[in-house]
Amino acid sequence: MYTILLSWLLIACSKNNEAPVPPPAPPDNTPAQYGTPFANVPAAADAVIYQVNMRAFSSQGNFQGVTARLGNIKALGANVIYLMPVYPIGAVKAVNSPYCIKDYNAVNSEFGSLDDLRALVDGAHNRNMSVILDWVANHTAWDHPWVTTHKDWYLQDAGGNVISPPNMGWNDVAQLNFGSAAMRLEMINSMKGWVYKANVDGFRCDYSDGPPLDFWKQAIDTLRNIKTHKLLLMAEGSRTNNFTVGFDFNFGFGFFGQLKNVYNNNKSALSIDSVNTVEYTNANSSQQVIRYVSNHDVNGAEGTPIELFGGEQGAMAAFIVAAYMKSVPMIYNGQEVGMSARIPFPFTSVKIDWTKNAATTALYKQVIELRNNNAALRRGQLTSYSNADVCVFTKVLNNEKVLVIANLRNKAVSYAVPGAIAGNWKNALTGVVGDVSGTVSLAAYEYRILQQP
Repeated sequence: MYTILLSWLLIACSKNNEAPVPPPAPPDNTPAQYGTPFANVPAAADAVIYQVNMRAFSSQGNFQGVTARLGNIKALGANVIYLMPVYPIGAVKAVNSPYCIKDYNAVNSEFGSLDDLRALVDGAHNRNMSVILDWVANHTAWDHPWVTTHKDWYLQDAGGNVISPPNMGWNDVAQLNFGSAAMRLEMINSMKGWVYKANVDGFRCDYSDGPPLDFWKQAIDTLRNIKTHKLLLMAEGSRTNNFTVGFDFNFGFGFFGQLKNVYNNNKSALSIDSVNTVEYTNANSSQQVIRYVSNHDVNGAEGTPIELFGGEQGAMAAFIVAAYMKSVPMIYNGQEVGMSARIPFPFTSVKIDWTKNAATTALYKQVIELRNNNAALRRGQLTSYSNADVCVFTKVLNNEKVLVIANLRNKAVSYAVPGAIAGNWKNALTGVVGDVSGTVSLAAYEYRILQQP
């Protein structure tokens, strides 16, 4: 009896001295890495972003239609392709919007399969271009499974009913509740998943001013912790604190609006200078503002660049200012063929005719190639010499210096050249060297891109 008792005590003591058994680790839901992470993602300042609207881009309206034209996008000079939302969309209370997401983790069969998306990304990477996906974090479709399985993940009224985003008029979507830690984690895990399973290079974050800044800080910190990938993160927002939480890019809503006012409401071209200051508040030296003369929203609702900026000549002058002044340029598909017809929401009624306006496409290529090959245009110090009618500025970096003169009026104007920029300059588009001094006469919407000879 004594022997049995002693043995029992020894066994009990032995168990009490063992280290506690740790709880089982949570399952790792991170998908396996597809492909090889792309090594040549550009620095933010060196990006030229090309927005693809799958529905309008090709007659097929799918990933394969984009893949077939990757060589054309590359030839244009773009190095970042931004795809509008690729996910399944809702049917309840819906208006066929690509921004009405019912599953963050799947591919919309309208556009093809995951393999088709991977082929597009592979094709872009093989041509030294990055691919970023559109991410809609603020709201979901009404038939997203979370609406029934996690009602607390949504904003609700006093009666406990899930509501649409307040005061926005977006009745086809349900507003998420960013007070829910569990929802945030699920959302961020879905974003991570696309980096692995489709090998994408970042995200354009739709309506980024909607979700709170601390959500974006949490999401960006998590994404930056994927050490195998360099990611580009674009905020479609005007909140300058988007820079402080780590976005590479903010949207130039103010610039676009001011440029329209100059063209259409006779506002002074000098007003653009103040936008340059305001929109770069809180930006560090590597962060950039996206500038554009068209995107899917303004194209369908307000007009094409041809409509908004005085025809082909005026639209090109506007694009040159947007691309060169202090920014990263974004081009909306069809813009480069001088498309005059709008692509109206929900983007199903119009297909881009890629055979039109070869001369316009050639000019876009020339303008973008100059930016790609000129460090001063991408990273140089900006000095403005504008007056009320003419946008004039230099970009200087080390020994490179570029002078841009763009008449933003639909009439001939004269520009008195300040002594600081007077002298011999070479036209960067024609190669002709000439004297720029005294008073320069400019035809309606005439622009000149000049380099030191």
